[in-house]
Amino acid sequence: MRHRPPYDARAWFAHVERRAVPGLEVADASGGAFTVRRLVPAAHGPAAATVRLADDGSRVDLDLGLASLGDLAAVVGRVRRWLDLDADPALVAAVLAEDAALAPLVAARPGLRVPGTVDGYELAVRAVLGQQVSVGAARTLTGRVVAAYGSPGPGGLRAFPAAERLAAVPVAELRALGLTGSRAATVLAVAGAVAAGLRLDPSADRVAARHALLALPGVGPWTAEYVALRALADPDAFPDGDLVLRRAAGRYLGGGSDALPARGLRDRAARWRPWRGYAAQHLWTATAADDGP
Repeated sequence: MRHRPPYDARAWFAHVERRAVPGLEVADASGGAFTVRRLVPAAHGPAAATVRLADDGSRVDLDLGLASLGDLAAVVGRVRRWLDLDADPALVAAVLAEDAALAPLVAARPGLRVPGTVDGYELAVRAVLGQQVSVGAARTLTGRVVAAYGSPGPGGLRAFPAAERLAAVPVAELRALGLTGSRAATVLAVAGAVAAGLRLDPSADRVAARHALLALPGVGPWTAEYVALRALADPDAFPDGDLVLRRAAGRYLGGGSDALPARGLRDRAARWRPWRGYAAQHLWTATAADDGP
């Protein structure tokens, strides 16, 4: 898989591994390489994808099991977006390093990418399941949803529940999996909107998609910006209300331990345009590395 070096494979894998959902994804760091297996949506049936990244990011390999060769280009495109392989790290770093306080984080992780997704709808549902809970709790809830409503696929993996399937699930059933009533309603609203035609991929109108998401019950600015960053591939998406991001900004940019207010962070981030999403990824990654997941 072609890409512009450098590529921070370790940071990308750490993000994916911490969020890997049992049954949906398998992440392994043995054998001197980072490997992730999962199913990728395709027109003729889910494709079994295995991504292998060299520890130094010099090589990215992809093995595919396709239901039809006609799905090849589309599946490869989804995987490229997942790994952010089309980014130009030098271009991004040149802008972000102009901020003297952010420059050390950029220098410490050359080639840092924004982990995307192979399915914008799946990412949106997972974002809802992750609202105001830990990464571990979100992974557990997502695993229950996949086990209950996903479909079996190659290699012992399961496909994420189709939007039409999930939209038809009664709220009571989702509550029985551990979701609150409001969160269950939001999951169903997202699935219903996608089933009705809402597009959540890089080719979608970003402004229209944001408006459509914000019109759904239980979807606020944080969720909309998170989806824009990882599913719509908007490099300037910036969830300035994110508490971890605000704390990281206070720690690495403000010289203190207090979280920056959302407005203050938004004003500071103006100098990072059009790469605010990459700046956010640097702050999140530094926090995870220094404090643990």
